[in-house]
Amino acid sequence: MEKLTHQEEDVMLLVWQKGEGTIRDYYKLKDNPMPYTTFASIIKNLEQKHYLKLRRIGTTNLCTPLIDETGYKRKFMSGFIRDYFQNSYKEMVSFFVREEKISADELNEIIGIIEHNE
Repeated sequence: MEKLTHQEEDVMLLVWQKGEGTIRDYYKLKDNPMPYTTFASIIKNLEQKHYLKLRRIGTTNLCTPLIDETGYKRKFMSGFIRDYFQNSYKEMVSFFVREEKISADELNEIIGIIEHNE
């Protein structure tokens, strides 16, 4: 699985949100529209990277996601943790605490999730 660019990830988030659809369906969901041709090119790149399957129906392409969002996150978050936090989730959480990106209430909520998943 090849890492996606920021623009490709943005488009895949739309695809995962909608599920199967046309390029125009996804384009309409985009908050900050880019030129349609650029958007369509990104869709083609995603097909070449095997994230999407495009099927021609008449004059339109129907897109089907081939990779699910959870699988993508699992694969690339593991690499992120390995590369930036010495493969330690504790180091990652500590970093966010030091940078004041996570509050004590949020940490308590995370602890609650951990305790109920055991």
